[in-house]
Amino acid sequence: MIHEWHELSKMTKNQDILVNKVSTKMSGISIEGEFELPPLARIPYDDQVFVAMFIKVHGSIKEMEQAFGVSYPTIKARLNKISERLGFVESKAVTQKEDLLSRLERGEITVEQALEGMSE
Repeated sequence: MIHEWHELSKMTKNQDILVNKVSTKMSGISIEGEFELPPLARIPYDDQVFVAMFIKVHGSIKEMEQAFGVSYPTIKARLNKISERLGFVESKAVTQKEDLLSRLERGEITVEQALEGMSE
């Protein structure tokens, strides 16, 4: 199923999709009309994978950093981009100072490391 969705996303080149028929697998009941896909299904496939991983790790940015091999600001920027695409929030860039303070608050770095990072 995931592979099929990825292929559909590639085939449509992330253009808007209009669904004309919806059917259930078990009963075979179908409804015809014009339906838009739900918001999460309208974002690019790689963003869907990112959101799925975020849910899998219960929103832990630290685990997202490890899973994707990127920094806290990169994860925050990606979440902001996805949120913006979904129309949830207006995104705001995370400054280095905000990143360091957040990491310090979560206990990921020491006070000395935070101060060192702010002087760079």
